[in-house]
Amino acid sequence: MQKEFSEYIVYVDESGDHSLDSIDSEYPIFVLAFCVFRKDSYLNKVVPKLQSFKFKYYGHDMVVLHELDIRKSRGPFNILLDKKVRDPFMEDLNCLIDSAPFTLITSVIDKQRHLDRYGHNAHSPYDLSLLFCMERLEHFFIAQGESEPQVHIVLEKRGKKEDNELELVFRRYCDTNNFPFVPVFAHKQNNSVGLQLADLVARPIGRHVINPKQDNRAYDILKKKFYRGPNGMNGWGLKIFP
Repeated sequence: MQKEFSEYIVYVDESGDHSLDSIDSEYPIFVLAFCVFRKDSYLNKVVPKLQSFKFKYYGHDMVVLHELDIRKSRGPFNILLDKKVRDPFMEDLNCLIDSAPFTLITSVIDKQRHLDRYGHNAHSPYDLSLLFCMERLEHFFIAQGESEPQVHIVLEKRGKKEDNELELVFRRYCDTNNFPFVPVFAHKQNNSVGLQLADLVARPIGRHVINPKQDNRAYDILKKKFYRGPNGMNGWGLKIFP
């Protein structure tokens, strides 16, 4: 009997503004990150470890990890203003991500180069990144012998209009390419473990692409998780365009 659902689930987050109307010279890129988990590993390893991490530092598991707030030590992460808390917190968080069994498929769009090359015909960096990641995700599943079961891709809600537009693009890609993917939109505040981990990985990848010589421990942890093809991760787990 054919399986109805895939053994995998995918969580997605982004880093950077996908608008081509305003380009930040300090961060002129858009990053889309697909974190691919086997459901059994996600349930039995990833979720319990993240919940334990939260209980250790907060006494409850209602805190939602958000990379920007952690970096700025704001909101519930103001505890990180104390170096005696910040150092073990970051060490434990890095170890958690390092040990989490997931595969990374990412797309990075250099917005200025994209705009310079294609001008008014330039596609939305989000839409383009989505297609790049979906193409590589399809290849990943074929390599796993999983090309038929439905795969749910969980994306962060951004607003009714934006979500409706994205869903149209998503479904058009699936119809055109026969992708077996189904979109699921969720608020970050739903406290999804997968969405929180996706949020934590996108920016370090972007920082590495902008300045690969800069020390970046988060990226050093992540680079072994990229999906790899015959010639390594470039163009496979990490697609940089143009």
